[in-house]
Amino acid sequence: MAIYNLGSINVDHFYRVARLPRPGETVSARQYHRGLGGKGANQSVAAACAGARVIHIGAVGSDGDWAVEALAARGVNTDHIARLDMPTGHAIINVDDAGENAIVIHSAANMAQDEGRIRAALAGAGPGDYCILQNETNLVRYTAEIAQNKGMHVVYSAAPFDAEKVREVLPHVDTLVVNELEAGQLADALGVATTHLPVSEVVVTRGARGAAFGATGIEIELPAFEVTPVDTTGAGDTWLGFFVAGRDAGMAVKGAMKFALAGAALQVMRPGTAEAIPDLGEVKKFLEERLNS
Repeated sequence: MAIYNLGSINVDHFYRVARLPRPGETVSARQYHRGLGGKGANQSVAAACAGARVIHIGAVGSDGDWAVEALAARGVNTDHIARLDMPTGHAIINVDDAGENAIVIHSAANMAQDEGRIRAALAGAGPGDYCILQNETNLVRYTAEIAQNKGMHVVYSAAPFDAEKVREVLPHVDTLVVNELEAGQLADALGVATTHLPVSEVVVTRGARGAAFGATGIEIELPAFEVTPVDTTGAGDTWLGFFVAGRDAGMAVKGAMKFALAGAALQVMRPGTAEAIPDLGEVKKFLEERLNS
């Protein structure tokens, strides 16, 4: 089976600061580095590192060849990433000493996806395959409809949160992934309780407090592994990539959640986003050590 991901690709600009600036305040950065990011790229790298076959669908500008090469180096199929005559998406990320962040993104090429390229990328997909989507690209609903018609399992990370976009995509989604704030916002927008969102499966990520899964007759809550975070940027994306890869490999939901929590725990202990994502061997070793201690 395979995981297809219509996802953003960003150039991440990281600035390490003692604390996040308040409105109107200027602070000095102690460190700077550039890395691969974007929710989509992070999710694809995580799923590939977790052992899955991953096909990324996306776009970069003429300045983005290095980002495509970085994805390929982590095991992601990049055949369906277009090079366009515009800038690659990018993000400005401030990270403080507690590992918390404040992020501004510019979408650029991420919002220039093409229907023909998406159809071509999904031509060989079918039942048993997964399709990952999030709100950092255009044509999310279009892709969800194609994936649903092909019998794929559609996983939708509803971030950055936009109630109207979520409302459009939700009828074509099998697994909705939101954080606690997004779950509340969506429930308010739809006029339902968070426990009655109109989708087959709901995953609520809770940061340092773990994650919860809900489906008909199933409720699972798992705590996060206790670690000392260095940078929490991309932790949710790492979790999702490992979770989907785990289920694609045949893991039960609870096992896939533990797998994902381990991947995210290791990722937040390192600076950066995609480059901080651990490989399969590291995650297996971490789980053995933590679950046997």
